[in-house]
Amino acid sequence: MGAPHLTLGSASPRRHDLLGRIGIEPDAIAPADIDETPQKGELPRDYAMRMAAEKAAAIPADGHVLAGDTVVAVGRRILPKTEIEDEARACLKLMSGRRHTVLSAIVLRAPDGTTRSRLSENIVRFKVLSDEEIASYLAGGEWQGKAGGYAIQGAAEGLIQWIKGSHSSVMGLPLYETRALLKAAGFQIA
Repeated sequence: MGAPHLTLGSASPRRHDLLGRIGIEPDAIAPADIDETPQKGELPRDYAMRMAAEKAAAIPADGHVLAGDTVVAVGRRILPKTEIEDEARACLKLMSGRRHTVLSAIVLRAPDGTTRSRLSENIVRFKVLSDEEIASYLAGGEWQGKAGGYAIQGAAEGLIQWIKGSHSSVMGLPLYETRALLKAAGFQIA
């Protein structure tokens, strides 16, 4: 019996690179095209899990499908994947000097349609950000399309006082949880 076939349900180069860190190279990459609008009153944890599940379900594949979603939240408020600079600025000002939650949900859909899922919850604290620090960060462009307007693997890492949880999860793919799901499904991981 050959190795299981894996489709990564994400166009994110970060998720692809992170999978490589645990020795997994997906056989295919197929991002899901779904509506990512939070439902009225939806809590961040529920939203992250729903998005990961819907992405996994939306991807046609014969083998396994691994899909995920990363959500940045301040309290019950889900921050957007920022598309315009003013949106990113508002997110950074909101998180300045305070803690926020980063939730990374992953779902592994088996060929028979059954799913297994995990949720990684992390707490991140930014330093108090000056207007100059925010402007400098925004000028670098890393905020574009990122949940909460930042990417921890870039310049924002120098603005973060501490994290409680998984660095890879804040980047977009919780490796501990991903490894456990893939091993349980029969993937060979050292």
